[in-house]
Amino acid sequence: MQTNEKLKQMVKEKYGEIAESGSSCCGPTSCCGPTNKVVDYSIMQDDYTNLDGYVADADLGLGCGLPTEFAGIKEGDTVVDLGSGAGNDVFVARAIVAEKGKVIGLDFTQEMIDKANENKEKVGFTNVEFKLGGIEDMPLENDTADVVVSNCVLNLVPDKEKAFAEMYRIIKPDGHFCVSDIVLKGELPDELKKSAEMYAGCVSGAIQQADYLEIINNAGFKNVEIKKTKVIELPDDILKNYLSDEEMNIFKENKIGIFSITVVGYKIF
Repeated sequence: MQTNEKLKQMVKEKYGEIAESGSSCCGPTSCCGPTNKVVDYSIMQDDYTNLDGYVADADLGLGCGLPTEFAGIKEGDTVVDLGSGAGNDVFVARAIVAEKGKVIGLDFTQEMIDKANENKEKVGFTNVEFKLGGIEDMPLENDTADVVVSNCVLNLVPDKEKAFAEMYRIIKPDGHFCVSDIVLKGELPDELKKSAEMYAGCVSGAIQQADYLEIINNAGFKNVEIKKTKVIELPDDILKNYLSDEEMNIFKENKIGIFSITVVGYKIF
């Protein structure tokens, strides 16, 4: 079994390569499997192109939702984006907080930080900052953020309990989070999970939805609510390799499978 540090190193290398290539599909030496199948992360992504603040160069197609849609961000807020990548959600949040607010992007991949800062220079924002650091040990002060957002990142973090505990620490009293992430419902055959990871890398590290929500509640958040659920569609040519006809019908009826959820939770005393 791989250690947490090895897993984090694998993720760091993979996303570093994506940052340098400027593409969400991996190259021949990155995250492809033994058949050299390209991993296309963009199959999960929602469309950002019509949003205020959208910066095309910051959109690497790595998300699985649109957390700012339900984040309740207001003008003047301080927003922290976890796993900020090239800055896609940061710049969208900046359009909402405007000049009076601040947006901090946190990523543990230096290549992504460099890419995000290049994009920041292009748009010229002075109230946007990108920090290098991990989600399990954030280089941020207590009670920093009015709102924390994250897009298809927390499922890749080995210690999710620590990640949500850190989120709770940096959120101001009466602040909240809104994250989009990948979860599982029901037991998927191991080989199907491996194949799904090859097809769409953000499936890696996903846990059962009930366990995910339990971690959030145990971190102290209140009024936790799933705002949006989206089925992650896998092609039949993958499913039929691992599921019987009956199992495929159950899978397609959304009783089991892989889902993107957008969740909110509040730090209330």
